[in-house]
Amino acid sequence: MSDSSSKQAPRRSGSWLLYFAMGLFAVGLLAIVAIFGVGLLSDSKPGLWLYLLAMAAPLGFLLAIVFALWSGRRAR
Repeated sequence: MSDSSSKQAPRRSGSWLLYFAMGLFAVGLLAIVAIFGVGLLSDSKPGLWLYLLAMAAPLGFLLAIVFALWSGRRAR
């Protein structure tokens, strides 16, 4: 009778940072696609809020790099 719970890897508490980074990156990419879509489908300029929302992509990328460095350091 072996305990199966001892074989599972412990859940990392920092994984929320990765999910947050991926969400920001996805929102930023959607905003970039929307900027090009507005330009193609209408004669108006995209709003400032779309450009500001597009800045979420590099921020999410930066947070993902921070997560990777932080989690790699903890594994040692």
